Amino acid sequence: MPSASRRASWVLVTIFAAAMAWVEAACVYDLRVLVDRLQPYQANPLPISGALGTIELAREVATLVMLAAVGWLAGGTVRARLAYAAIAFGTWDIFYYLWLKVMCGWPASLFDWDVLFLLPLPWWGPVIAPVSIAVLMIVWGTLTTASADSSPGSPSGSRLWSAAGLGAALALYVFMADALRAAPYGLEAVRTVLPKTFNWSMFLVALALMAAPVAPMIWTACLGASPRGARSLATPRG
Repeated sequence: MPSASRRASWVLVTIFAAAMAWVEAACVYDLRVLVDRLQPYQANPLPISGALGTIELAREVATLVMLAAVGWLAGGTVRARLAYAAIAFGTWDIFYYLWLKVMCGWPASLFDWDVLFLLPLPWWGPVIAPVSIAVLMIVWGTLTTASADSSPGSPSGSRLWSAAGLGAALALYVFMADALRAAPYGLEAVRTVLPKTFNWSMFLVALALMAAPVAPMIWTACLGASPRGARSLATPRG
């Protein structure tokens, strides 16, 4: 795909994600007003059940489907489709909080607690945690779509992605740790759990692991050459 087309796709995906974030924020704002939970971190944080709870879970699934679909439509290869989906997800997540701030003044800070997701269990964390992952997704997606290289990658690259997968799993555990601990006591205990502390040390390790495939890409982009090319430039010619 020519670079001009890639830039146009990047812009359109970003605009779509930002607009979709407004719709998401509006739905969440309406729901929080309905259940009197504009500030999510309070006793009984998820007072939704029955049809309302089912509809909210289905809405989350639909959101993921739409973000994946726009990535699929924007990209011409599997790698590009994943990259555009990452850009869409990251942009959507960041603008979601920006639009909520516009609508109701929340979050007051990046360290405010939020219910990040409900599937398969409630995810809890300060706003800055998902936003930092969103930034990482946007950076990776942008660098990937800017590159014409669609090769599968080297064995070392596969190891970096294995580290990123481990980091993602670790981050999910950190977000759902309180819900997992409450799970043996039933659905009501999970629904009403209110975390007291966030495991920053474990999350930062997870974030570093997730950044493993992105760091070499940033380094390469800064150098303006491939890592192999950068080494050859640094090696004197005899």
